[in-house]
Amino acid sequence: MHRGLNILDDDPIWQGGTRFGPRHFKILHAAGFDTVRMNLHLITHPDALPAVDRLVKAALDEGLTVILDMHEDQFCARDADACRTKLRAIWTVLSQRYRSAPDGLLFEILNEPHGAITTAVWNTMLREILGTIRSTNPARNVVIGPANMSSMGELHTLDLPQADRHIIATVHTYTPVSFTLQGARWVPDAQQTGVGWGSDADVALMVRMFDQVAAWSQQQRRPVFLGEFGVYEKAPMGPRTRWLASAARIAEAHSMPWATWQMDTDFAVYDFDRGAWIAPILKALVP
Repeated sequence: MHRGLNILDDDPIWQGGTRFGPRHFKILHAAGFDTVRMNLHLITHPDALPAVDRLVKAALDEGLTVILDMHEDQFCARDADACRTKLRAIWTVLSQRYRSAPDGLLFEILNEPHGAITTAVWNTMLREILGTIRSTNPARNVVIGPANMSSMGELHTLDLPQADRHIIATVHTYTPVSFTLQGARWVPDAQQTGVGWGSDADVALMVRMFDQVAAWSQQQRRPVFLGEFGVYEKAPMGPRTRWLASAARIAEAHSMPWATWQMDTDFAVYDFDRGAWIAPILKALVP
């Protein structure tokens, strides 16, 4: 893994429709991306599994690394017991279904645990679900992030089984949200638009955050994957591209592969209506 994109979160695939198709893997690969993090809603939309199968095969055939990310954090945040039951069931199915898949397919147990999935609950639950996966995939690389939205500052709370060395830790960053999520309707504290970013102090803070993650990685002897980072479309384009380029280059300088949020919809790198990349954003990510 080096440079990746998050895909499928808001795709019509979850309602039986189509937008993202197999041909898009060739498009994103040619643009310089080698990884896709497939945001799956299979707990709430299990009927989409055959369509997911087709996309997984197409992505692997294209030579991409594929992360199956169970993106059901909103469901899980409401009820930890229901989450545990549903996660165990879906990972039992997926583990069996993909047990013979190549090493380029990775599993991510749950996106951004939060709410009812507290740190204590998550550190227990992740071991339970990991055990389910290991019964059929003993050497599959599994991606796991900390509770509290998998933020960088929570990495130290992640309790992983020391003996399992086929685990990749993951973190996400949208710091500062007053800039990256400005104007997003779901973030009441970030409604002011026109907020800038890019001073020496801004960049220095970002570097320090990545330094802390790298220190944890070295201490724990665990690789870390930056699974999400992005800037909402209402941010000014200049600061937006500076933030994206800075995060990508600093992650790379720390030997940390990444996947930006996201290929399409409201943080878009690609315009599906025009069938074209959004040039300044693509250039910021893949210069």
